[in-house]
Amino acid sequence: MHTTNTQLNTNNNDAGKLVLRVALAAMLLFHGVAKLSGGIGFVADMLAKAGLPAVFGYGVYIGEVVAPLLILIGLFTRPAALIVAINMIVAVLLAHTSQFFTLNETGGWALELQGMFFFAAVTVALLGAGRYSIGGVNGRLN
Repeated sequence: MHTTNTQLNTNNNDAGKLVLRVALAAMLLFHGVAKLSGGIGFVADMLAKAGLPAVFGYGVYIGEVVAPLLILIGLFTRPAALIVAINMIVAVLLAHTSQFFTLNETGGWALELQGMFFFAAVTVALLGAGRYSIGGVNGRLN
């Protein structure tokens, strides 16, 4: 059987989507697990200081645990990725606005981690999960 360039490109595209999904989800889950074990008190405090209900802090579990798990398995991938992107915007607005135009001690953008999470999530939302996912390439919202 001869593999065509189209088949190879499709396989590579799906493999690339898988790698991106796994990297984004795994890296973000570390932050979610830390909040599961350490609590969200500091998030609730930041929300209260911003004049928002502290109960909104529980949304971090959706953005840093539930959504990454959905991205990882490839189910409702696009909406989950949008939730992650929104989570990053909220995190920057609540905790990092003073760093937006600053560099860190090694010369990189002070918000490179948040920026990478945001842009990776937007990319996953645009590309979808691909074939290597529970939802499949033709899955609804995938």
